[in-house]
Amino acid sequence: MHRIRRGFALFGACAVLLGLSGASNDVPELTRPPSPDAAPALWQGVAVRTVGKLVLDLGDGQYGVCSGAIVDSPSGSVVATAAHCLTSPDSPKPPPRGWFAPGYDRVGPQRAVATGWRIVSYHTPRGWNVRRNLAEILPHDYAFVTVERRGGRTIAETYGANRLAFAPIDVSRAVTPLGYPVAPEDGAGPLSTCHGTAEVLTAETAHEANVGGLLLRACGLTQGTSGGPWLQDFDPVTEAGTVVGVMSVGSGDGEVLARPYPAGAGRALLDRADRAAAHVPSST
Repeated sequence: MHRIRRGFALFGACAVLLGLSGASNDVPELTRPPSPDAAPALWQGVAVRTVGKLVLDLGDGQYGVCSGAIVDSPSGSVVATAAHCLTSPDSPKPPPRGWFAPGYDRVGPQRAVATGWRIVSYHTPRGWNVRRNLAEILPHDYAFVTVERRGGRTIAETYGANRLAFAPIDVSRAVTPLGYPVAPEDGAGPLSTCHGTAEVLTAETAHEANVGGLLLRACGLTQGTSGGPWLQDFDPVTEAGTVVGVMSVGSGDGEVLARPYPAGAGRALLDRADRAAAHVPSST
């Protein structure tokens, strides 16, 4: 499910461990040169408890990995991620089992399965129709998953949650993407980040497939960071900020693009994910 090639291509449809594949679904690239206003780096300090790793059971001993973030919702059980982490034209069915491991810190996918919060439902927007061409559906590359409760407590009560902003996004404030680039040998890579000023892509600056996305240059986040949050106003005390988009695609040479949640469709999708939590019994 590694699908990074030339141009802007998906950061996986999540990275696959224990059998990394290299198929590609290219989408048109931007031709503007990178600039040095953002740089990749390991996250300094402990892992962020409101950000974590999605681990998806693909069968045959393989796990898919992406990134995600807990977001505010009435149920306290919703995690934001990218739609292509859940389904894609090459993998149209959602994984039968999945987990979200908040505050993940290099423990490997097997440990994340043992300690992660079980995913109980997947939620992609209507526009994410995987029977269509990838370039047509990329503007809808945002999603939510709903997770279990434990001992009567929600994941947000346990770890905290990020605010969720809807488009249009104020790009005058810097963004901090967070995610987990995959370590090919075991998937236990550390939380990584970059920081800089994003721009909103328009019909004048980008191919149609990328219009509406948030572009950040000179950011080395790659495979495994799909679905990771782009945060504004991060508070190191609460370990939370405002999610303005989720990591979607990359150029392979340092340009990355996030998808913001649209005001209408994004809110409706959040409501759907939130309602799903009402039917989930609490685990012990």
